Amino acid sequence: MELHNQAYPVHRIHLEVLTCCSWLKITFLTMLFCVLVSPTAAYDPLDPTGNITIKWDVMSWTPDGYVAAVTMNNFQMYRQIANPGWTLGWTWAKKEVIWTMVGAQTTEQGDCSKFKGNTPHCCKKTPTVVDLLPGVPYNQQFSNCCKGGVMASWGQDPSASVSAFQVSVGQGGTSNKTVKLPKNFTLLGPGPGYTCGPAKVVPSTVFLTADRRRKTQALMTWNVTCTYSQLLASKNPSCCVSFSSFYNETLVPCPSCSCGCHNKKDCIKGDSKLLQKAGINTPRKDNTPLLQCTHHMCPIRVHWHVKQNYKDYWRVKISVTNFNYRLNYTEWTLVAQHPNLNNITQVFSFDYKPLVAYQSINDTGMFYGMKFYNDLLMEAGPLGNVQSEVLMQKDKNTFTFKQGWAFPRKVYFNGDECRLPPPDAYPSLPNSSHVDSVSILKMAASLLLIMFCIY
Repeated sequence: MELHNQAYPVHRIHLEVLTCCSWLKITFLTMLFCVLVSPTAAYDPLDPTGNITIKWDVMSWTPDGYVAAVTMNNFQMYRQIANPGWTLGWTWAKKEVIWTMVGAQTTEQGDCSKFKGNTPHCCKKTPTVVDLLPGVPYNQQFSNCCKGGVMASWGQDPSASVSAFQVSVGQGGTSNKTVKLPKNFTLLGPGPGYTCGPAKVVPSTVFLTADRRRKTQALMTWNVTCTYSQLLASKNPSCCVSFSSFYNETLVPCPSCSCGCHNKKDCIKGDSKLLQKAGINTPRKDNTPLLQCTHHMCPIRVHWHVKQNYKDYWRVKISVTNFNYRLNYTEWTLVAQHPNLNNITQVFSFDYKPLVAYQSINDTGMFYGMKFYNDLLMEAGPLGNVQSEVLMQKDKNTFTFKQGWAFPRKVYFNGDECRLPPPDAYPSLPNSSHVDSVSILKMAASLLLIMFCIY
C-alpha cells in the first residue's frame, strides 16, 4: 500500500507530461499548417519590404468635397505590373461621388439620375479605376499617368514605377475632421494576388515648387499599402527551372506538370500547322494562354547551365524560353539566389543588379534585358528566348561542384517563384559515390515522425 501511494505522484506527473507534450504537438502542427497553407501569406524573403503604396494627397477643398492627387508607387524590387495594367477599386465611406478625373477613368459611371445639370464622372459606391492609354489629349493628362496601367519594378526603373491621377470628390467632407477615408481597397496587377490594408492618415506630403525655393504641403494625406502573395495569384507556379552541366551529360528537365496540367487539352504542338493561322498570337480579353505542348506545361522555362570551369573563375549560361503563343514579356525580370552571386565578374548580355535585402547577405541578384536590345521576350517560337552568360570569381573556401552547389537555391521570373527540380536529380560529378540524398520534405517528415515517436 505504501509502495502504491509512493508511485501515484510519479504516475500523475507522467500523465501531466504526456498531456503537456500532446498539447505542444497540436499547437506546433496548427502553427505549421497556418504558415504553409494560409493563402494570405504575403511575405517575400528576397524582398521583405516590397509593396505597392497608394497615397492620397488632398490638394484643395471644394464646396462639397475635395480634390486629391492619388499616387501609386511600386516599391517591389523585381515585380512589375504588366499590360493590361493595374485596376484600383475601393468603397466610399458615405455617399461620395466623383465629379471629375484627370489621368485615369472609372470603368462604369453608375446611376447618376438624381443629379440635375452637371453629371458626375462616377456615382457608384464601389468605383473601379483604370489608367488612361498613351496618347490621350493633354487636357486629360496628369503627371506619371497614361501608361496603360503598366508600372516597372522599383529595382529595374524607379522613374517608371510610379502612376498617378487626380480625382475631384463630391458629397464628401470639406475639412480634415469631416473627411471619411475610403475603405475596402482592391488592386489587380493585372490579375489577382494583391491584398490591401486599410487607409491610414499619415503626415501631410511636402512638395517643392518648380524653382525649389519654397515648400508647400498637402492639406491631408492617407496611405494604403498593398502586398502580393503568389498563392493568391495562382495555385500553380508560372515558371520552372531545368539544369545541365559540362561535367555530366544528364539534362535535368523541369518536373512534369510543374505549372499544372489543366491547360494540357488546349495546348498546341510546336510543329503544328495551326501556328500559321492568322490571329493565333492575338491575346484574349481574359488573358487565356495558348501554351506549347510540353511535359512541364509552363509559360516560362529558365535553364541554368554550368558551362565552364577555370582556375579562378567559372561560367554559367542562363536561358529564358517563352512557351506562350499569346504573350510577350516587356521589361521582364529574372531573380536568382546563389552564394557566388556576391562575386560576379561580368554579365555578358543582360543587365544585372544585386539585391541586398539583408545587410550581411549578398547572395541574390536580378537580371533583366538591356534597353532596346533584349528587354522584350517574344511569344513562343524561334524568337521566344533570351540568354546570357555570367562569369563569377571563385571563393576557394566555399566553391565546389559537389552536391549541386553550382545551381541556384531560388529562381523568380517577373516576381513569381519558379519550380526547381528535386535536389536528388541535380547533375552529379562523375565517379562520385551515388548516395541517395534525402530531400528537404523527407527530412522534415522524418523530424516530425521522431517527435511523435518520442513518447
